Amino acid sequence: MPATVASAQLPLVVLLLALGSAAKVATIRADAEPGGLTRLGPAVLVPERWRVPAFAICAAGELTLAAGMTFTTHPFFRWATAGFFAMSTYVLVDLRRRRPDVGCGCFGEVSSRPIGVRSIGRTVLLTAMAAGTLVYPGTGWAAMSGITWTMAGCMAVGLALLAVFSPELEEALARLRHRAPCEQRPLAPGTALSRLRASAAWDDHRMLLTGGEPVDSWRELCWRFFAFAGRTPDGAPVDVVFAVYLSGRRPPVRAAVVSADGVPVEPLRESIPVSA
Repeated sequence: MPATVASAQLPLVVLLLALGSAAKVATIRADAEPGGLTRLGPAVLVPERWRVPAFAICAAGELTLAAGMTFTTHPFFRWATAGFFAMSTYVLVDLRRRRPDVGCGCFGEVSSRPIGVRSIGRTVLLTAMAAGTLVYPGTGWAAMSGITWTMAGCMAVGLALLAVFSPELEEALARLRHRAPCEQRPLAPGTALSRLRASAAWDDHRMLLTGGEPVDSWRELCWRFFAFAGRTPDGAPVDVVFAVYLSGRRPPVRAAVVSADGVPVEPLRESIPVSA
């Protein structure tokens, strides 16, 4: 049974690697939005002039791993794949803490939604699946060409789990409906404000607010910002600024408390650097 499960996982891992590589190449070639790579995981870690090469190297690495797992049984490719997904998990966790505005870039531009628990959960799942392929003695091609009903059932379960942990599916469906990227999609400020008031960030900061309506509001790309007047427990006047992501059913919401001169007045776990 373990060998059957491993043989079913192998085609799925190869498929995700190939799709990720193809999507990154398509994002590089399309270049639909200048500066778009500044909000995608692999690119924000390097200087601007190295962003496209870094994205291309990542795509080439994924394609190499997919080819090695498909046509050979060498353990290097399977260990390297497990290590790649494990490292990706660490990078996504770190990026979510340091740059909550960027997407994972796992599938190119379609993965521009801010990194969430689902994206991290997917890399954890893929790490486990890649490690599981170590017990399968055959190639990926052999696994794909010899699919049994039991394997098909295991693959269906694996695909369902990957779908649950893939926010890109929601983004792809939204683009099919709206036929426009998130940055160009209209969304009424009142809708974003309703999402804000239903969020945990609002509950955590509402006791600081001196009024229930924002004193200012503006939009930058996929984020709608709301500024509220507030006071700290010691009576100092502050601005409480919320940022609401404008895509998805449960959009991320960030918050910052700043003094009149824009200096944070409380330690913040994350910042919201957003470039127009």
